[in-house]
Amino acid sequence: MSYPKVTIVGAGNVGASAGLLLLLKNLANVVLIDVAEGLARGKALDLMHMRSNEKFGPTISGTGDYADTADSDIVVVTAGVPRKPGMTREDLLDVNANIVRQVIAGAVPASPNAIFIFVTNPLDVMTNLAYKLSGLPKERLIGMGGVLDTARFAYAIAQQTGAAPGSIEALVVGAHGEAMVPLPRFSTVNGSPLTDVLDAEKIETVVRAAVQGGAAVVELLQTGSAFYAPASSIAAMVEAIVTNSDKTLSVCAKLEGEYGIDDVYMCVPARLGTSGLQQVVELDLNAKELAQLQASATTIQASVAALG
Repeated sequence: MSYPKVTIVGAGNVGASAGLLLLLKNLANVVLIDVAEGLARGKALDLMHMRSNEKFGPTISGTGDYADTADSDIVVVTAGVPRKPGMTREDLLDVNANIVRQVIAGAVPASPNAIFIFVTNPLDVMTNLAYKLSGLPKERLIGMGGVLDTARFAYAIAQQTGAAPGSIEALVVGAHGEAMVPLPRFSTVNGSPLTDVLDAEKIETVVRAAVQGGAAVVELLQTGSAFYAPASSIAAMVEAIVTNSDKTLSVCAKLEGEYGIDDVYMCVPARLGTSGLQQVVELDLNAKELAQLQASATTIQASVAALG
């Protein structure tokens, strides 16, 4: 069987975990690339050693050379310095911007027709930077954050309501950070809007849990940031693309007038398929929700401007 080729830049916890999920889901052959070539090759070999037990079809290899990533269908960029306790995603701005510049210089010439998914934090700012540097069309350059934020919101809803995960549809838009905008009106439990299921105080509790979810993991780990849920979010996006599902997910996409926001990447619901971003979905937001989303966009624009 022929599988799509997915390169994952960065063989840390996020990248390696994403590679594992793509293999277990039989979605793609994976190339794991890292400046620490031995790390990428070692993790790839370890993953291949489990192939006989798990019986997955695709393969994974490790490298430090972008030539080995040539002609990838999708390139996932996880490389970057993770948060430490007390740090915001914005604290990573300058150091991770330099990493993104290096990745663009190596990965884009090797796979000029690939769809690029950015995961490096601060995610919205790094995706904006990558778009400006890469010359790629907006349809083939997107970011991951909204899928992860939505998953954390769904978990908080499940904890508050006791509902099964499969009965919950959640949605978070806006910046991937403190300025994210969970949308209770567009989130449901067994088909009922969350606003009909929980009172205002409990809704505030689950919203706060979603916003603080990443920081809570960082605080507990002490030595790094979340990786299982980010990896699962990457796999969800890759699956939507390679299966041409036309599925709607909250992804970091370039807005050009949608929601009254122009020329900025931020998380909004969008349909994904084999061409990448198929369409930004415009929700019928009320005045308060729209104001929150536009305010979130302003925070991203400020960080983009500060980066220069």
